[in-house]
Amino acid sequence: MLLNHKIFGEGEPLVILHGLFGSLDNWLTHAKKLSEYYQVILVDQRNHGHSGWSDDFNYSLLSSDLNELLEHLKINKIILLGHSMGGKTAIDFTQRYPNKIKKLIVVDIGIKEYPMHHDAILKGLNALDLNLIKVRSDAAKILSKYIDSEGVKQFLLKNLYWIQKGELAWRINIPVLERNMDKILTKLNETEVYEQTLFIRGALSNYILNEDIEDLEDVFNDFQLITIENAGHWVHAEQPDKFIESVLSFCLR
Repeated sequence: MLLNHKIFGEGEPLVILHGLFGSLDNWLTHAKKLSEYYQVILVDQRNHGHSGWSDDFNYSLLSSDLNELLEHLKINKIILLGHSMGGKTAIDFTQRYPNKIKKLIVVDIGIKEYPMHHDAILKGLNALDLNLIKVRSDAAKILSKYIDSEGVKQFLLKNLYWIQKGELAWRINIPVLERNMDKILTKLNETEVYEQTLFIRGALSNYILNEDIEDLEDVFNDFQLITIENAGHWVHAEQPDKFIESVLSFCLR
């Protein structure tokens, strides 16, 4: 599947992969800053954003999609950055196509299997009957019954768009993502990665615990971990300046 993408700047290519329920639009501000140093390529993964929908969804396919895009763009080697689900895609891609990776940056996700923790989000999304909802504010009110965080609600609502006046639709394929949640949360294989790898985690997040570090060091031979204070899972959004500084210090060295 040829993925929707946007390109900013010139120079060495840096590809950014969003997380679950996200899109490349979540990374526009960061792309513009990083494009002062790199050609930044933002990507919508399948079943997200403006990319195509498919009943099939797993990391092998997500990696294959990215490889198809790089071949389409005639790009041979990249710096690859991925957040959350996008971080797992980035790891899987690096394991499958190591010759195409110069450096790898994984944001607040590990290789381990994660327990199901999207129940409230999925219940909220499924509670939205778009045949009945005619204004976005009504969607926000319904989501508020399931999700307390205003940031998470706004993040999810960005996936709604107008087909025409009074008719809303999703840019995320909710049924397929829900059906394949076990594949999204699954443990990745432990194929060794020799490329320089930076993990960035939020100090308030529980996605990469201290006890996970030894397992990561076993897989990633050139491993570095940065913990950003006063940030949770969306570390790039909560501490954008520190995040950009961490990325550039790693990439430019």
